[in-house]
Amino acid sequence: MTDHLPAWVGLAPVLALAATGLALFVVDMLDPDDDSPTLLVGVSVVGTLTALGLAGWLLSAGAGFADGSRTLFGQALVVDGMALFFQALFAAVTGLVLVASFDYLQGRDYQAEYYALIMLAATGMALMATANSLATAFISLELASLSSYALVGFLKTNEGSVEGGLKYFLIGALSSAVFAFGISLLYGATGSLILSDVAAGLREPAALVGGAEGISGIAAVGVLMVAGGFAFKTASVPFQFWAPEAYEGAPAPVTAFLSSASKAAGFALMFRVFTVAFPLDGVGIDWMLLFQVLAVVTMTLGNFAAATQETVKRMLAYSSVGHAGYALIGLAAWTGGSVATAESGSVLGASMAHLLVYGFMNTGAFLFVALAENWGVGRRFEDYAGLGRQVPIAAVAMSVFMFSLAGLPPFGGFFSKLFLFGGAIDAGYWWLAAAGAVNSTLSLFYYSRVVKALWLDDPDQPIELTGTPTGLYAAVVVAAVGTLLLLPAFGPVIGTAEAAAVGLLP
Repeated sequence: MTDHLPAWVGLAPVLALAATGLALFVVDMLDPDDDSPTLLVGVSVVGTLTALGLAGWLLSAGAGFADGSRTLFGQALVVDGMALFFQALFAAVTGLVLVASFDYLQGRDYQAEYYALIMLAATGMALMATANSLATAFISLELASLSSYALVGFLKTNEGSVEGGLKYFLIGALSSAVFAFGISLLYGATGSLILSDVAAGLREPAALVGGAEGISGIAAVGVLMVAGGFAFKTASVPFQFWAPEAYEGAPAPVTAFLSSASKAAGFALMFRVFTVAFPLDGVGIDWMLLFQVLAVVTMTLGNFAAATQETVKRMLAYSSVGHAGYALIGLAAWTGGSVATAESGSVLGASMAHLLVYGFMNTGAFLFVALAENWGVGRRFEDYAGLGRQVPIAAVAMSVFMFSLAGLPPFGGFFSKLFLFGGAIDAGYWWLAAAGAVNSTLSLFYYSRVVKALWLDDPDQPIELTGTPTGLYAAVVVAAVGTLLLLPAFGPVIGTAEAAAVGLLP
């Protein structure tokens, strides 16, 4: 259906996000003293919905599957099913965050800059999903990261926001240096930055570097350093320690954005780089074993840390670390390379589908925290006592998010984890599925604390909620509806994700 269109049309979602970000700069330049965010939010949401519609159209038209993938700019970018799948996810999460920010930023300065930074970060994430070169991967990752640093420290008069932004920036700068150095080692070992050429060079070093001695060792170190850069971006062990500080200090809509869209972008790039560029039979290091260890350690540490927290926002921050461990199963059970199997595509597709469901339920949970902050409700579990009777619709939505994050049936998180753990078992890694199931059971403890406070606990003093934050309320409800709609639609979602993942098989 899209064969007659120029190749660059595949980048339409990215171009829509980038154009929206530039349009916001123009709006602010023409009317810098306008304190009304209506136009800014309107432009941002229209651009985001346009990107979502374009990604959905291209995906449904088959422009991004194995027989319809397209490379651009000397193979630096690729448009395929995985890229479009994640771009749709980024656009959906960005739209929810933008709508919620309308109320959250009321009366604050630098609103145009805030919305522009959101759009630029989303553009970087969309580019990360299409990166087919290590150079493009680094540039797109930095575009998303630099915007994110500023967003975390957006509340200039808030000590927690400034501290979180500074820690995020310092650790991010270190991880970027490690990532860039790893890329340089791989370039030195293979003579190319294009992912497929890197894979060819690793399989047969003589083809690119004359069979120089020590090439496999250099490449192995490069792979480890690249993995470290991705571990930072996805808040995986051992580079997870920035996440709780940054997530707790940042404005709650920004936390929702980073913990959902930014994390998914890191995984999108990681999936492509490791499955395409680093063949298991040529790297000189068993990176699948590395991710198996990281998956179990990350989900376990994240869940145990979340169980000990006393504030809802920090609990959700550590919970996001635990979910990074679940998503890592997609690579931990990958058996690509010369022994590629359908099970590899199945488990990777299940990981992609889990990230989509996670995008709705986790974004909604953090936006409920933003809603509570807007009403002046405290951050502790006890401060949420009695809210179910005061705001039943929002409380029902939060309950849906909590049960879905815990993986209880019949919510979307249950089906995404079911397919993910089932994929790991089919690939022969039943112990990964067992570790995920045990950790999901543990997570029910701290997620249920929120539901218990909302519906069963009595507040210490009467709750007085003032104002009607329409944008925040609407975003929370839409996220809950999206989480529930994924139940009947999960068949097409997992089918699309698995088809996109199979396209990565050699």
